[in-house]
Amino acid sequence: MKCAEILLPLPLQETFTYQVPEDLADKLRVGVRVIVPFGKKKYYSGVVVRVFDSPDTEFGYVLKSILYVIDERPIVSEIQLSLWRWISSYYIANIGDVMNIALPALFKISSETYITVNPDFLGEVDGFDDRVYNLLDALNENKKLTIKQVESIIDVNNVYKFIQALVSSGVVDFVEEIKNPYRPKYEDVVEINEPFRNDTAMNELFNSLEKRSYRQMEFMLAYFKCAGAQSDQFPSIPLKLIQNEVKCDRAIANALVKKNVITISKRKVDRIEKSEASDCIDNLQLTDAQSLALEEIKTGMVDKNVILLHGVTSSGKTEIYFKLIEEAVKNKKQVLLLLPDIALTTQIVARTVNYFGHRVGVLHSKFNHNEKVEIWNSVLDNNADFDEGCNIIVGTRSSIFLPFNNLGLIIVDDEHDYSYKQNEFSPRYNARDCAVYLAGLYNSKVVLGSATPSIESYYNAKNNKYGLVTLKERYGGLTPPEIRVVDMKDEKRFDRIKADNYSVELIDAIKAALDAKRQVLVFQNRRGFSLRLECEVCGWVPTCMNCDVSLIYHKVFNQMRCHYCGYHTEIPGVCPHCHSTNIVMKGFGTEKVEEDLQTLFPDAVIKRMDLDTTRRKNAFNEIISEFTSGKIDILVGTQMITKGLDFENILLVAVVNADTLLYYPDFRAFERAFQELTQVSGRAGRKKDRGKVIIQTFSPYHSAIVYTVDNDYEKMYYSQIIERQAHKYPPLYRLINVKVKHKDPAVVNEASKVFASLLRQELGDRVLGPEYGSIPRVNNLYIKDIMVKIERNKNFAALKSKFVDIYTAFLMKPQYKGVMVVIDVDPY
Repeated sequence: MKCAEILLPLPLQETFTYQVPEDLADKLRVGVRVIVPFGKKKYYSGVVVRVFDSPDTEFGYVLKSILYVIDERPIVSEIQLSLWRWISSYYIANIGDVMNIALPALFKISSETYITVNPDFLGEVDGFDDRVYNLLDALNENKKLTIKQVESIIDVNNVYKFIQALVSSGVVDFVEEIKNPYRPKYEDVVEINEPFRNDTAMNELFNSLEKRSYRQMEFMLAYFKCAGAQSDQFPSIPLKLIQNEVKCDRAIANALVKKNVITISKRKVDRIEKSEASDCIDNLQLTDAQSLALEEIKTGMVDKNVILLHGVTSSGKTEIYFKLIEEAVKNKKQVLLLLPDIALTTQIVARTVNYFGHRVGVLHSKFNHNEKVEIWNSVLDNNADFDEGCNIIVGTRSSIFLPFNNLGLIIVDDEHDYSYKQNEFSPRYNARDCAVYLAGLYNSKVVLGSATPSIESYYNAKNNKYGLVTLKERYGGLTPPEIRVVDMKDEKRFDRIKADNYSVELIDAIKAALDAKRQVLVFQNRRGFSLRLECEVCGWVPTCMNCDVSLIYHKVFNQMRCHYCGYHTEIPGVCPHCHSTNIVMKGFGTEKVEEDLQTLFPDAVIKRMDLDTTRRKNAFNEIISEFTSGKIDILVGTQMITKGLDFENILLVAVVNADTLLYYPDFRAFERAFQELTQVSGRAGRKKDRGKVIIQTFSPYHSAIVYTVDNDYEKMYYSQIIERQAHKYPPLYRLINVKVKHKDPAVVNEASKVFASLLRQELGDRVLGPEYGSIPRVNNLYIKDIMVKIERNKNFAALKSKFVDIYTAFLMKPQYKGVMVVIDVDPY
């Protein structure tokens, strides 16, 4: 009996064994998708991970059979499956969860449940109420209904219970239907029919149309204009292209179809637009410092698989990336360029396409489901033919899951960025670390680039695990920006504050930049208008009804909103505690900064870039394009604007309130403050004159600010290493964070206490907690944290294995069945 192990996109750790029917045996290979039954009535698409022969008696029960093979070729490789297994093991996540995030959504087919009239039902409805009559009427009209449609038709508290009663009575029945949700995109194309594919017939046609159907003649002229100088004299031309040229509707084309002049047919097209290179990579000239760094990287790759490129801001790391990409492509190797944030893709993609043209593919979260499938297929096409499809992928963290076959180089730009870490759901992986493991599977090389490397990566470089290459000067010998620190205590004391939050020095600097026709970047790491409302009489602060956090006021919506669960409410007119009307706003976010600056500089064009203004697919591109072209004078933003964006006309960068970065309850707060301040400072003076940076703070002598002003990464690094050694934090120790969640605080207290006790029995004083975190309740779930610190010089795998055993045993305890336990390995 031929069997297959199938991996399903469900939150389960195991695979499932199915029998392979004889007629499907030749089609079945590891990596193809199949449709299988699961449970009593559901059907899912799964990925074949193993095919094997087995005696009929091995299982002791009758195996279900595979129903259908979806793919003609494997869409997942053995190397991808190895990566999935490693992520599942290392990050203590279900393998089904890994599959779920790795594959495009439209690759995961499952059956949908419909309600139909039972074929044996005779129509006897005596004893049923009006809701059943309404349901049967709808079924007679529509033949089948989804559960959601039934809910909209009948008014009942528990629709499933209602339907199940009708199923038991033989009135209706459940049916499952499987649909492939992916739909290729087609366009209408115009083709000249054979009788008119010669000069004589075409001249006669034009003479006829000129006399009787002038608009049809214009249509034909537009066809030949769009055809241009193509090698085929009568090529297929998109109908829309012709219509845009001649400004006509479909009726003109239909008239020509009736005359048998043209045929309109469907042609499959890519949703992903591709462009040809507009410049030659040979024209890209490196400076002496860049050339030296490039040679050091190549030399380092002889002995090391991972090279850390530590280059100051505006040192030209991207140009070095392009030279490395060029060499990899010449050697017929695929390249993955990872970026931490969708905001960066606009500029980097434009520059990459400029040199490498149609070879470049892009993947990020703003793409729709169909576009993600087509990028996946494009990489598969490239596996079969290197000159087809995409062999250079520029993308965010999910790009590591693409089906590469011959991956030769992975570049992780801004490798320090915490956006590479998936924190929202399982598996909570770090794409940077996964990229290093993935490169090992392909025997390829990795370049980690950053002006402010993560302490973990720099530690690995210092300890000879990674190669280290430094680039200490700015491109073209530009001088680093002047950084001015404004002590806001003194500004308030001497009444040098305008609009509550802006020093006179900052206002003057902005005015000088605008007068010089230069641009300004303003950084405030909080979105919204006001961070909280507060009653000045009793101190009441409005909080979220679902979370233990204060609500943030968003003026654009005129609402107070929770940034954790999405709850929102109107602004109260009076304090509900003391009935005072003296409610004031405290703190400020990007929305208020934008409004304040517009008041102070009414003639300036000011835009904002944060989560609220970039929800649309192309919002990033539009803002960045406008700023690049000089249409925006002042750009206000959150951490989005601190990352590797390259604008040549920025003279001034302003950090409105650096203190929001400094005092955060996290052991990485110091490192991140230095990174964000250094990164945003690096946006100033990148092409022309020396830039200027103004940092407003109440803590001007804080070490993170001092190191930023001195641009001294080494001091920051060694100060943090000493502190982390003393308090047992990465990179000298490894962390596993556990969050125990439940809607009942008593259950959370008991469950977390028991779990921590079980851990201590095996791991001793490596276990800290349980304790409530800085936010004890989120989305009506109370949360207690347990932290496990494991030494690097110990057998991490063995200790983690003990952790997994305890975790598994805890989940089996029936009294804690409703308790959620969230595991985060290497929290970031």
